[in-house]
Amino acid sequence: MSGRFITIEGIEGVGKTTNIDFIHALLNEAGRDVVLTREPGGTPIGEDIRELLLGHKHEGMSDDTELLLMFAARAEHLHKVIRPALADGKDVLCDRFTDATYAYQGGGRGISIDHIAILENWVQGELRPDLTLLLDVPVAVGLDRAGKRSAPDRFEKEKHDFFERVREMYLQRAKAEPKRYRIIDASQPLDDVQSQIQAELQAEL
Repeated sequence: MSGRFITIEGIEGVGKTTNIDFIHALLNEAGRDVVLTREPGGTPIGEDIRELLLGHKHEGMSDDTELLLMFAARAEHLHKVIRPALADGKDVLCDRFTDATYAYQGGGRGISIDHIAILENWVQGELRPDLTLLLDVPVAVGLDRAGKRSAPDRFEKEKHDFFERVREMYLQRAKAEPKRYRIIDASQPLDDVQSQIQAELQAEL
C-alpha cells in the first residue's frame, strides 16, 4: 500500500467538518490524490448503519449492538473504499475511524478495550492509520459549540461525563502512540487551529 491513511478524531464541537475540508484542500494543493470519507458511513451499507446509530429510532440500543454495528460498517468501508484506494496509491482522509470506537464505546460506554481490540484485529488485520490528527477542546467548549449548530443526534444527547470519558480515552491513546497521533488545540481561533494542522501535515508529508 503506497497511499497514506489519515484520520481526524475528536469529540463533538471540535470543528472536524471545517478542518477536514481544509486538510483535503491542502493535500490536493500538494498534488496528492485524496479520497475523502467518514465513519460510520462511507458506503451505501455504512450510511444505512450510520442512520441507525445516530438517529433516534432505536433509543436504548444495547452497547454491544452499537459496537458490532460500528465494526460492521467499518468492514464494508475497508472492503469497498479504504483498502482499494490505498492500494491504488491514493491517500484516504477519514472523519473518524477505530480510535473513535475506543473513545466512544470503550471510554464512553465502558465496553472492554480487549473486546474492541479483538474486533479491530479481526476486521482490519494489520491496517492502522499512518497519521491521526486529534482535534482537542475541553468538553464544555465542544458541547457548547455543538449545541449551536443543529439538533443533537443520539450520541450528542449523552451527558457531560460521558464526553469527559470519551475525551480522556482519546488523550490516553494519543499519549500511548505519539508517533501516529498529533494533538491539535482546537480551542484556538480557526486560523490558529489551521496553522497547527498545516505545520503537522507539512512535517509528516
